[in-house]
Amino acid sequence: MTLAIRGVVKRFGALTALDAVDLDIEQGELVCFLGPSGCGKTTLLRVIAGLETADAGAVLLDGADLIATPARLRNFGVVFQSYSLFPNRDAGENIAYGLECRRWAKDRIRARVAEMLQLIGLADHAGKLPSQLSGGQQQRVALARALAVDPALLLLDEPLSALDAKVREGLRFEIRALQQRLGITTIMVTHDQEEALTMADRIVVMRAGRIEQVGTAAELYDHPETRFVAEFVGRINVLPVAPDGGVCGRLMALPEGRLAGRRPALVGIRPEAVRVHAPEAAPAGALGAQLEQAIFLGNLTQLVLRVEGAPEGDPPLLAELHGLRPDGFAPGAPFAVELPPAALRVLEWR
Repeated sequence: MTLAIRGVVKRFGALTALDAVDLDIEQGELVCFLGPSGCGKTTLLRVIAGLETADAGAVLLDGADLIATPARLRNFGVVFQSYSLFPNRDAGENIAYGLECRRWAKDRIRARVAEMLQLIGLADHAGKLPSQLSGGQQQRVALARALAVDPALLLLDEPLSALDAKVREGLRFEIRALQQRLGITTIMVTHDQEEALTMADRIVVMRAGRIEQVGTAAELYDHPETRFVAEFVGRINVLPVAPDGGVCGRLMALPEGRLAGRRPALVGIRPEAVRVHAPEAAPAGALGAQLEQAIFLGNLTQLVLRVEGAPEGDPPLLAELHGLRPDGFAPGAPFAVELPPAALRVLEWR
């Protein structure tokens, strides 16, 4: 099933929650809507599900416009953050609920429930009430209930945010593996960038009711088109560019403007792309810097550096080094820093 969103607008009074959103989602994709609270990602999911009515635009499933189709007739599976399991029905009965609403025969329902419990690894927990299940098990039951009806589209609204970090990490891989095995087109809303980066075929970054950028995790990380995307997907050093082309007080080669007469106003560089040397081993063109703080994170160490000659008010530079232990590093220690021009990304143009 392919989904096409065309010019969708949704307003709540004076607030425009969705502002002419256009998006295409292909068969079998897992697409994440990623963004901060209030960016419109959940509203867009609810419009697709039929739980909110768009003020304008179209939602096309294989070319058929669903805008006027009630949610109950769209045959979409929806899993909410709160799971919404019936507390007085056991796991098997919760999974059976949607099938009963569709008036499936009892024998067919029993077979489908058994199949779904086996699929989610809870065959031995069919008779347990939600209160007798862990949070991760409850989420699996909610997912099985959504999948049991063989939906055309699976919609996940921050399905892991209520779980602790360890359970959340494990369920990410379980959900992704299940989605790939079934080949079901899936949309997931999340504000967790790591969740989106590890699960999605493509990520839709949203801000203030609009789509900022769509791409794979690598495309968004390596080639962000705006400062917002660069800062929301991973860490990045944002550096102002002086009118003469200087960065951190030093002239360096910068990407050319896309239009005549335009120059970069802001550039970014990922912390792992910053090269750090001992002063005595400084290559030509390196910048002098002093250490403000060394942060040991196990597999990597973050160095917070103040570049010598950088204009007052410029933020410190963050470098990430793998395999380095900061033992003996003291505030004020001197370093030499390289900012490879090929690693600089234009985040804003004059």
